[in-house]
Amino acid sequence: MKKINILNGPENVSTIIQGCMRMPALTKEDAAEVIRTSYDCGINFFDHATCYGAGEAEVRFSEAFPLTGLKREDIYIQSKCGICPERNEFDWTKENILTSVDEILRRLKTDYLDTLLLHRPDVLFEPEEVAEAFDELEKAGKVRWFGISNLVPMQIELLKKHVNQKLVINQVQLSLEQSQLIDQALYMNNKTTDYSINRDGNCLDYCRLNDITIQAWSPLQIGMFGGTFIDNPDFPELNNKLGELGDREGVSKAAIAIAWILRHPAKMQAIIGSMNPDHIRDICEASKVELSHHDWYELYLAAGKFLP
Repeated sequence: MKKINILNGPENVSTIIQGCMRMPALTKEDAAEVIRTSYDCGINFFDHATCYGAGEAEVRFSEAFPLTGLKREDIYIQSKCGICPERNEFDWTKENILTSVDEILRRLKTDYLDTLLLHRPDVLFEPEEVAEAFDELEKAGKVRWFGISNLVPMQIELLKKHVNQKLVINQVQLSLEQSQLIDQALYMNNKTTDYSINRDGNCLDYCRLNDITIQAWSPLQIGMFGGTFIDNPDFPELNNKLGELGDREGVSKAAIAIAWILRHPAKMQAIIGSMNPDHIRDICEASKVELSHHDWYELYLAAGKFLP
C-alpha cells in the first residue's frame, strides 16, 4: 500500500482509507475481520462520523478492535461531527463540537482522535466558537489534527481566519461518475454543457494551493445513493474500459476506478466502504496500479464525459 504524508498533518498514512459507516451491521467478530483485513492490506487509516449508525459504527469498532491484535498507535482514527440527524440540523457550536468529541472518544474507547473533521457546513456557524473548541481539544490532547468535510473555499477561508490550527483535510465526493470536482475546469465558459457549472468554488485547486489533502468519499458511487457503477448496465463503456485496464493490470474493475482517483497529482486519499474482506483485498490492489496519463483520460471519457 502506498503511503503519503498529509501536509501539516499525519505522516505515513495509507492512500486508501477504510470507511466504517456500514460497520453497525456486523458482529464484533466480523468487524474485527474487516479491520484486520484492511490493515493487512496496508490500510492504516479508519474513518468514522457521529452520524454513522447514530454512533454505533464507533461502538462496533471499539468492540472489535481488541480482537485484531493491533495497538492503538498502529492506526490513525478519524471522526467527523456536526451532522445531527436527530435534530435535523447541522451544528458547529462550541458546545456541540466539544460534547461530540467526548462522546466519540467514549464510544471508540480511545484517549484521542488523530483527526477531527467538521461534517457538512453549518451555515449559522460562528468561527470564533469553532476556534475556541479547537483550542480546547488540542490543549487537552483529545485531537491531533483538524479538517473539514464538504466545504467550499470561502467557507474554509472564513474558518481559517479564526482557528489557530491548520486545516489539513477536506473530505468531498469524487468518483468517475461524480467527477464535478474536476469537470468545470475542462468546460469553463462553455454554455453548451452543464459540466461548465462551477459547483464547488474551484475546491480542488484551492485545496492544492492551500496544502489541504482531499479525501474522496463514495469513489465507486452513482450520485449520492445510487449504488455502484461497477458492472452496472447503465455504464457499458465505462465498465468495458475498467475491465480492459483491469485485465492488463491483473486487478478488479473497482481497483482501477480507485487507481483513477489516486493517479491525480493532488495526492488524494480514497475512502472505501466495503465490509466484505474479499472486496477490500481486491480494491486495495489499486495501490499497485500506475495508470498512465492516457489511461486516466480514457477512463474519464468512458464515464460519459467529452473534451471541448
